[in-house]
Amino acid sequence: MSEITSAPAGPAAGAASSETVAARVAELTAAAVMDPGAPASPSGAAGPAGGAAVAAAAGPMSGRRKQAARNDQLILESARAVFLEDPGAPITAVAHHAKVGISALYGRYGSKDELLRRLCAEGLARFVAETEAALADPGEPWPVFAGFIRRLVAADTSSMTLALAGRFTPTPAMFELAMRSDVLLRELFDRVRPALRDDADVHDLSLIFEMIAAIKTPDRDRTMELRQRYTDVVLAGLRAPAPGTPPRDPLPGRPPRFEELSSRWAPRNGSS
Repeated sequence: MSEITSAPAGPAAGAASSETVAARVAELTAAAVMDPGAPASPSGAAGPAGGAAVAAAAGPMSGRRKQAARNDQLILESARAVFLEDPGAPITAVAHHAKVGISALYGRYGSKDELLRRLCAEGLARFVAETEAALADPGEPWPVFAGFIRRLVAADTSSMTLALAGRFTPTPAMFELAMRSDVLLRELFDRVRPALRDDADVHDLSLIFEMIAAIKTPDRDRTMELRQRYTDVVLAGLRAPAPGTPPRDPLPGRPPRFEELSSRWAPRNGSS
């Protein structure tokens, strides 16, 4: 299918609210996983997005729908934990982690592929929504860019790329959303370009996110602390030199191409 301080990952002045971004994520996720080319959910729900994404996009929910959304969120949180730890784990491990019956899980997701599509579509939707929010932010280029990077590091969407790329068949709509993310990221990069070093490339960002996502320790708080530290290290390297300072040595090698990055999502033999 990118100011050097320890500022929190919250939105900058003028940025979209977290509620606005969350609603946009739900909308994009539902559209991506309800693609006509994807297998239908056995429960007859509107595609594998099932409860949480569709319910969140639909507005206020009844008590029953709220419970269904909570159950779906529990399954998704468990799936994320299980598959990021062991991408080859069976879907029964998710049911065990979520403490739900396997029939309840299959009532929402007819296969492991459906569940992986749902997780990764949500991560892709988060990337698109955060990029849209950054583009809508009227702030100065550097704070807009640094806030965008920090929010996506905090969202940890790139961990799913590292663990799950090539392990399921994405829907055509997911590939379309990936193309949209590329267009939006290029637009954002062009806008903040004056604040960045001359030889930085838009597609460097994807691999930078993955490099930071690869930082893991047994302690979640320590993991986030280290990721924040190295996010600031990376941002310092990406920022344009101050006026009057000597130019930096050029970066070695060529930046990645979009085709190189997106080709990793093609299903591998024996995937999932």
